[in-house]
This record gives sequence, structure tokens and C-alpha cells, in this order.
Amino acid sequence: MCITFKSHHLAKGLVMNSLRYFDFGTARPVLLLIARIAVVLIFIIFGFPKMMGFGGTVQYMASLGAPMPMLAAIIAVVMEVPAAILIVLGFFTRPLAVLFIFYTLGTAVIGHHYWDMTGDAVGPNIINFWKNVSIAGAFLLLAITGPGAISLDRR
Repeated sequence: MCITFKSHHLAKGLVMNSLRYFDFGTARPVLLLIARIAVVLIFIIFGFPKMMGFGGTVQYMASLGAPMPMLAAIIAVVMEVPAAILIVLGFFTRPLAVLFIFYTLGTAVIGHHYWDMTGDAVGPNIINFWKNVSIAGAFLLLAITGPGAISLDRR
């Protein structure tokens, strides 16, 4: 009985260590491409309407109390469309990922300041604030790991 338990425990330990240090092998470049797409997809989806209705974007920035609404709208469009597309392509990935960290945290503070809100606005803004923090964490991982082999950077 004791031998069975020890061999089972040893096998379980080997499996857990294999999973713990699994590096995804040859699938790693494809998975990094999928991760890059997944991280920026939300920016592209919401960035195109900002770009196409730029006047409304400037007005929205003003309604949020963003400093210099025109500049804020330009930054939003540039980050959410061309910069996000460059992340997908894997071009200047690490420096853009760092910029996205600051951009995403900045938009969390400016756009989702739930601590100043009351009523029904609080719940969705708490969710969106912490979603932005999580996305910033994904960009930190991307800045550290790089884009992978399937990228223009090829690193």
C-alpha cells in the first residue's frame, strides 16, 4: 500500500513538474501571435469608430474631463488603430507594449474613475477599470516575452 502511494505521488510530481515548466515548444510562435491578436482586438474594435467619428470622439473626451480633448482623441485613435495593428504584425512590439501599459492605465483612471461615481455607474466602471489593469498586465508580459517568431520583429 505504501509503495503504491509513493509511486503514485512520484508520478503525480513528475506530471506537475512537466506542466510547471512546459514551454509550448513549436506551438509557442503561433500562440504568441494569437495572444497578440487577442490583447489588441478590443482596441481595434473600439478604435475604428473613434477614428471614423473623430468629432464625436473629441466631444466624448471633453465630456470625460480629459485634459486637451483634441489631443486625447488623437492619442486614442493612434493607439487603438495603427499602434494596435503594429502589435498584431509584431513590429516594434516591446516599446509599443510599454506605451500600451501607460495608455491602458491612463484610460482606466480618466475613463473609469469609479471612486468618483454613484449609483448604477459604479458597477460597470469598477469592472472596466480592473479590466484595463488586467490588459496592462498582458502588455507587460508581451513587453517581457516579445512578439515571437511570427512577427516582423522575429523575436
